[in-house]
Amino acid sequence: MKLKTLLSVIALSSSVIAFTNCNSGAKTATTASNDTTKKATTTTAKATTDTEVVAKVTYPPLDKAKYDAAIKLNAHGDTTGKWPVKGPYPGDGAILPFKRVVAYYGNLYSKKMGILGELPPKEMISKLAGEVKAWEKADPATPVQPALHYIAVVAQGDGGKDGKFRYRMPFKQIDSVLVLAKRGHAIVFLDVQVSLSNIQTELPLLEKYLAMPNVHFGMDPEFSMKDGSKPGKKIGTYDATDINFASNYLAGLVKKYSLPPKILVVHRFTKKMVTNYKNIKLHKEVQIVMNMDGWGEPDLKTGTYRNFIYPEPVQFTGFKLFYKNDLKKAPNHMLTPTEVLKYKPYPIYIQYQ
Repeated sequence: MKLKTLLSVIALSSSVIAFTNCNSGAKTATTASNDTTKKATTTTAKATTDTEVVAKVTYPPLDKAKYDAAIKLNAHGDTTGKWPVKGPYPGDGAILPFKRVVAYYGNLYSKKMGILGELPPKEMISKLAGEVKAWEKADPATPVQPALHYIAVVAQGDGGKDGKFRYRMPFKQIDSVLVLAKRGHAIVFLDVQVSLSNIQTELPLLEKYLAMPNVHFGMDPEFSMKDGSKPGKKIGTYDATDINFASNYLAGLVKKYSLPPKILVVHRFTKKMVTNYKNIKLHKEVQIVMNMDGWGEPDLKTGTYRNFIYPEPVQFTGFKLFYKNDLKKAPNHMLTPTEVLKYKPYPIYIQYQ
């Protein structure tokens, strides 16, 4: 099928449960378009275009005292011993917890998958800048890093030639996102919805982008269908072994290309979406964010954060806000930055869809 054909099937889990992350549109196309890039890696560092690895840079050395103070502050007075999480100091140039990341999520092919693809690029970048200012006003002590969180592998209703029910975005579209990010002084996250594929297959195909210092990674358990179900029939899952694979792989790239630490975002809004969290390993090269990814009224979102993010500490936390879906039920209100900053620990990664 042609790239311009849209599917409505990625309403997916919204028909299964009332509380999900609402990926409501996807692109139909052959899954073979990027298969030839499986062995694509970057072996040299050349600073020539927006989509190439930049030359080796010396990053600001880590100030351990400032890091300790920042993670203590980020725990927001928690006295249970869960937060802050004890782990290795990050490598030089780490973003977290020195800055809060505020990201726009979506896909350029669909206006229904998130704000990133809903608005014209110039308007989208301007709106993101407005959210950055709102977070800086709500928490003047924490600088804000804007980001574009782009769905690079999309769960879809068509099985494709290999029957994996996912579509890999063309690299030219990822290139476009990198150009937009540069305009907005933003970093980039490449997110994958593996469906009947797996993270071990999909992650390495993005290495040429993840070898860039400004590109990070996201993985979505909702569409990881380990039992062979079609995406959207039920909520999927990742185990600690899957997250450890991603973390180990990213850590290897950091070492290979002399990069600052990568941020790894793992979406979550149910207990079963992430299993054996205590076995998740931390690395100095990777900063893991468990992102509360559910939509709904404020009380429901608060409960999800308290029940599935707070009690199972990994390293850092995130929080997702939906411009439309959070308004569907009374009191028809999307949480403000000030309201989100009431949570323990403070979410250090904020995502808007």
